[in-house]
Amino acid sequence: GPKYYGRDQPRVLWRLPDASGSEGRSDRLCSAAEVYKINFVFPNGDKYDGDCTRTSSGIFERNGIGIHTTPNGIVYTGSWKDDKMNGFGRLEHFSGAVYEGHFKDNMFHGLGTYTFPTGAKYTGNFNENRVEGEGQYTDVQGLEWCGNFHFTAAPGLRLKLHM
Repeated sequence: GPKYYGRDQPRVLWRLPDASGSEGRSDRLCSAAEVYKINFVFPNGDKYDGDCTRTSSGIFERNGIGIHTTPNGIVYTGSWKDDKMNGFGRLEHFSGAVYEGHFKDNMFHGLGTYTFPTGAKYTGNFNENRVEGEGQYTDVQGLEWCGNFHFTAAPGLRLKLHM
């Protein structure tokens, strides 16, 4: 049945069996942390529904795949590592803006697509939340501009013509 680890800890809904399928054996190396499926509400009203592991000190950390929702309507669906957004995910903002791509320590980092509330979008490389490198920007009229982006400036944008 469900296990409780103190009042403030999330309730463990179910436990995943380990890969070997031999539960209860103690001769396995304990390098891979056990993954729990949790549904947790933070004191600020944020919710997390997904995978987590327990640190040696007994603290639950988001690790694996999960959905984090804030009361004001920001939703992240994707990969977590060390209690942070890491790997591939989708972040939806209440403004209508959406980022889909790679994250590193809660930042847009790597390849991704950022869609503005206006419908304009940028697809390309991000470096710690900043637009950087080769990319493509589609404006509200649907015209595609490509070039090298650095921070928010885009020197030498070329209009992409579809012949």
